[in-house]
Amino acid sequence: MEEMLGGIRINYLGHATFRFVTAGGEQIIIDPFLTDNPQTPEELKQVGELDTILITHGHFDHFADAIPLAQQTGATVVANFEIFAYLQSQGVENAMPLNKGGTAQVGGIKVTAVNAFHSSSIQTEDGSSIYAGEPIGFVIEFESGFKLYHAGDTAVFGDMALIGELYSPDLALLPIGNQVVMSPFEAAHAARLLGVRHVVPIHYGTFPFLPGTPEELQKHLDEIAPDVTVHVMQPGDDLAS
Repeated sequence: MEEMLGGIRINYLGHATFRFVTAGGEQIIIDPFLTDNPQTPEELKQVGELDTILITHGHFDHFADAIPLAQQTGATVVANFEIFAYLQSQGVENAMPLNKGGTAQVGGIKVTAVNAFHSSSIQTEDGSSIYAGEPIGFVIEFESGFKLYHAGDTAVFGDMALIGELYSPDLALLPIGNQVVMSPFEAAHAARLLGVRHVVPIHYGTFPFLPGTPEELQKHLDEIAPDVTVHVMQPGDDLAS
C-alpha cells in the first residue's frame, strides 16, 4: 500500500468525506460534510488550508460545508455545471465546471468526472430544493500516477467495467450503506467490475437508513472477488505512505 500511494496521504473524515494531501503538499477535500457530520471527530471539523474542493452531488451530506470552505480558503471548487452555476450565484468565484466524460487538470491532480446513478438537489435555507444536475463520481490521478476512484453516491452499473478499462483505478472508495446507495452486495460487484485490488467502504452507519456494514462487504467479496483487500477506515484514520 505504501509503495502504491507514492507519498499521498488519504485522511477519512467520516461518511463520504476525505481529505487528500498530495506528495507536493496540495490539500484536497471531497464531498465536505463536516460541521453537522456525527462521524467527524471534533478536531477535524476545522480544515485550515485547502487548494481544491470536489463535489459529487448536491445532497447536504456531501455539500453542506462546500460554500463556507470555498469562501474561507479560496479553494477551487470542481462540480457539475448546475452546481458550478449555483456556486457562482452564491458568490463563489473559484469554481470550475466538470461534467461526465470530462477531464481537467486542477493544480497537480488530473480529475475525470464519471457516471453515477443517484439523485441530486440542493436544499436552501427556506427548505425548498434546487435541481443540482446529475450526480458524478471522480477518478483522481495524482502526480505519482496513483489513481483513486470516489464513486460518490451510486448504484452498481455495468459501465463500472468501462471505468476500470479506461482509467485503471488503484483504489476505490465505494458506498455500502444500502437503501439510498449501493448495498454491500452491489458494492462487491462494483469492485469486481472495476478490477480494483483495494477498496475503502464509505457512506454507511451515519444515519439509520444506512444499515450496510463492512463485514457484509467482506463476506460478498470473499465469494465474488476474493483478491480484493478491504481497508476499513474509522473517521480520523489515514492511509499514508
